[in-house]
Amino acid sequence: MADEAKIGTNWQDDELDAIVADYFAMLAADLCGQPYVKSRHSAALMAQIGRTHRSVEFKHQNISAVLDELGMPWIPGYKPKRNYQNAIFGAIDRYLTAHPSVLEAIPAAPPSAPSPPAAVFVAPPELEAVEQVAIPEPLRRLVRKFDPVERDYRNRCLGRAGEEFVLQVERQQLIEVGRSDLSRKIRWVSAEDGDGAGYDVLSFDTSGRERLLEVKTTNGSARTPFFLSRKERDLSTERPENWRLYRVHLFAKEPRIFTIIPPLEEGVNLRPEIWRAFF
Repeated sequence: MADEAKIGTNWQDDELDAIVADYFAMLAADLCGQPYVKSRHSAALMAQIGRTHRSVEFKHQNISAVLDELGMPWIPGYKPKRNYQNAIFGAIDRYLTAHPSVLEAIPAAPPSAPSPPAAVFVAPPELEAVEQVAIPEPLRRLVRKFDPVERDYRNRCLGRAGEEFVLQVERQQLIEVGRSDLSRKIRWVSAEDGDGAGYDVLSFDTSGRERLLEVKTTNGSARTPFFLSRKERDLSTERPENWRLYRVHLFAKEPRIFTIIPPLEEGVNLRPEIWRAFF
């Protein structure tokens, strides 16, 4: 039963820590495919902290919104809401600092290509004008601390798993159109030859033309930013008819891919963030 004295008051740190921990418990079950009942979690939480059902549900949606900004999966059914109480950022910071492994979640085994494999492909997000988005400074600091772009870039296990998933999709697509001969020629270039080619997978279209696929993988949503190397960008300019960027997203839950076709500036906003220093 809700504590009437708490209605309309700000959540305290112990309450926020409790709901954040409970949210991540549900998220872990969701990612592992284990059954859980959100209403039971909510009821237990309301009994523990004395908050109303509406307040608890809204806070769950706040947490989803923060995780979306952090390039992390969030619980289906708790659609992100961004009317934050600033204290939620500190609670999520405390949890992630104490449990860093949740930031690197990948499936125990690479997901299988769906049938038909074309079902995995979706339209890219619409390109928006570059502008300063008004987000709370505590959230900005949280994103800097747990930077999803840096995190995905450093997570080699995630990157390799995403590339392996793309290999499955590409092979299956060619097999389904009767080009098993081309399917057998697909190469995992980054694994066989090492990074540096400017693409990760050598595939083919149905006519046999080469497709140079650069794979960028994230557990986050379609709009999670990513790093692009100079070599990758240069190759996209040199061979625009062959080079494609596959953005694999929602990888830990239900992988989807959208394709970016050169020229890159027509599909993404590019901003330089790394400089080579020399004398």
